Amino acid sequence: MKVPFVNLGAQHTVIKDELELAFQRIYDKTAFMMGPSLAEFEESYAAFCGVSHAIGVANGTDSLTLALKALGVGPGDKVITAANTFIATVEAIVHAGATPVLVDVDSKTYNIDTAALKELLESDSQLAEEAKAIIPVHLYGQPANMDGLMAIANEYELIVLEDACQAHGAEYKGRVAGSMGRAGCFSFYPAKNLGAYGDGGMVITDDEHVATTLRMLRDHGSRQKYYHDMIGYNSRLDALQAAVLSTKLLYLDEWNARRRENAALYDDLLSRVDGVVPPGPGVLEGVTPVYHLYVVYLERRVRDELAAFLKEQGVGVGIHYPIPVHLTEAFKSLGYAENSFPVTEDRAGRILSLPMFPELSQDQIEYVVEQVAIFLAG
Repeated sequence: MKVPFVNLGAQHTVIKDELELAFQRIYDKTAFMMGPSLAEFEESYAAFCGVSHAIGVANGTDSLTLALKALGVGPGDKVITAANTFIATVEAIVHAGATPVLVDVDSKTYNIDTAALKELLESDSQLAEEAKAIIPVHLYGQPANMDGLMAIANEYELIVLEDACQAHGAEYKGRVAGSMGRAGCFSFYPAKNLGAYGDGGMVITDDEHVATTLRMLRDHGSRQKYYHDMIGYNSRLDALQAAVLSTKLLYLDEWNARRRENAALYDDLLSRVDGVVPPGPGVLEGVTPVYHLYVVYLERRVRDELAAFLKEQGVGVGIHYPIPVHLTEAFKSLGYAENSFPVTEDRAGRILSLPMFPELSQDQIEYVVEQVAIFLAG
């Protein structure tokens, strides 16, 4: 049996006719940039997230970078985030001119450890003084502990910018991921739960000033063409991508529900397999995850061997992420040595992402788990 890691073609089949109509309207108006298609998607996505403003940008990394700048973060500031994240989270901090500070993650949720964060701030008075913001990452579609993080942020007067780039539609105690901090950031990379047919990103906020600043930053610092109030960027979400995303947004709740159903089946079947820990135990109470990725933990260090075996059996897999940010060549200047973040580094060598997409069938899931069980029993 062949089980792909993702299957974007299945989604396209569902929306193909709707997209052709949407594209034709754009072609007829030749409104390819900053036109009505973008405005319609921004309005729809803001409503979906329960916020006042949604600002489309070119990609997820830009959403983080421009949001930090709009929030007034820059040189001399320190920004705290999780050690276990995609490099873009940390890149954005540097691009904004600030200094990244990393914190280890919880051993079950893989998201930022609030106890470790509190301990770090209590033990480092200089950091407590210089830290301006914190970026919680809702990794793999699992919301972080926002109650704990918001309490710490309030105590230390930290701006909260949510990295919800993998958490479209996830909820924390009834609130949509990205809507709880001063702003929230999303990526629409094609493989995301809500994915474009190219790159795309979004920042959401209830802050009028932040929204206005973001709209200028994304378009060369301009409110009106050729009138530039600040030095900005060329980071606009184009109309064709907005049309794709508007169409897909109508299906997102349904697709996310299917991901949860698939995850529940995985959890049940894998609970009977020795040597592998499914992500289910890491889901916080009151949280509705969206399983952008289905990431399992291996009790023995056989991850790479299992990945190779599964590929031989026709099963697509991924590793998110094999090298922690602080151990990459790009960020060695941060000065973190090996074993600086034990949980993050342990997970980097033991976690494996199994196939996860809405159209995944029960037979396919059963086959994947069967192959995992065969390898681990061998």
